[in-house]
Amino acid sequence: MIKKIKKIVEIKISSKEYALALKSILEQIHKAQFEAVVGVNQVLNNLYWSIGKTIAIKQKENDWGSHHIESIANDLQNAFPGRGGFSRANIFRIKAFYEAYEKSRTAVRQLEELPIFSVPWGHNVVLLERLENNSERLWYAQKSLVEGWSRATLESCIKTNLFHREGKAITNFTKTLLVPHSEKAQQSFKDPYFVDFLSLPDEYTEQELEKGLIDNIQKLLLEMGKGFAFVGRQHHLEVSGKDFYLDLLFYHFKLRCFVIVELKAKEFDPRDIGQLNFYLSAVDDLIKSPEDKPTIGLLLCKTKDNVIVEYALRSINKPIGVAEYTTEITKKLPKELKSSLPTIAEIETELEKQEMLAEAIKPRKKAIAKAKPKRRQSKKAKIIKK
Repeated sequence: MIKKIKKIVEIKISSKEYALALKSILEQIHKAQFEAVVGVNQVLNNLYWSIGKTIAIKQKENDWGSHHIESIANDLQNAFPGRGGFSRANIFRIKAFYEAYEKSRTAVRQLEELPIFSVPWGHNVVLLERLENNSERLWYAQKSLVEGWSRATLESCIKTNLFHREGKAITNFTKTLLVPHSEKAQQSFKDPYFVDFLSLPDEYTEQELEKGLIDNIQKLLLEMGKGFAFVGRQHHLEVSGKDFYLDLLFYHFKLRCFVIVELKAKEFDPRDIGQLNFYLSAVDDLIKSPEDKPTIGLLLCKTKDNVIVEYALRSINKPIGVAEYTTEITKKLPKELKSSLPTIAEIETELEKQEMLAEAIKPRKKAIAKAKPKRRQSKKAKIIKK
């Protein structure tokens, strides 16, 4: 009997050791795969940089025109048949890639260390075509590497102007959280939050807003950012025999803390801070474990006055952030970008103009077709037709 017990213990220990060994091996493989992908990206981006540099220099020295670049594209395609990357459009992108970043080198940071050399080429194409500012391009490239963004995610983040939103929530984190936790927490919250996936009437209640967010929980989590995990809706708390309910409760795995999100379908009201402050105290006492960091509160409002928010947070000793949410992206776009977008009326006018032009061209096309003599078909064409 004793021998049997010893055998079972040995099996359990070896199983545990096996699991740990397997985990270690898997981590090594995933790390190697990531490094291999980054390595391939670096090789390709360095090649494109070198090609772009050669073309740009020759263009300056020998006054090359666009036809020279087109000739290079054709010759490269003939030299490497079946290999992508040497189309006319991409050769022009390669040249633009070099010209955009050639002056980005600094004494502290070498050119090869810039994140643009580690992301996939498709990401660089998006950065070149969607953005004009190099600091924004480099920021998005770095975020793509750290967060593992796909090209679609990168495009979405640029579309919603994440560069100007991340870390912009008004908070009291510098007073209520220790460094560097306060800095990480600040960067984990944005302003505004885009919830353009909601279909809400002009006038709606907080319950309708909450239901819409929960019905689109996957999209909400993407907008909240990496690290957020959904815990529950209307999470119940009992304090001194009375019931209280949190709108939304999350846990942030990077910050190692609970996050309470309170929703307000109206303008910011300083009295809402007191309610959220109470919820934070209750969660810290009733739910938070000793290993967790202090619970953070986020008040999402339809609109807010930043000065009033700052006054409301000044004497609060619990970590709270306040941000707006918007259901329409264009409402919160920068003025220079917003002004460049056509209005509905302008789009309708343009469509009407196109329709009128199409109608005007039809009779002319018919007249040309009638006047045009019929071509004599070759014997080969006749055979194919038969």
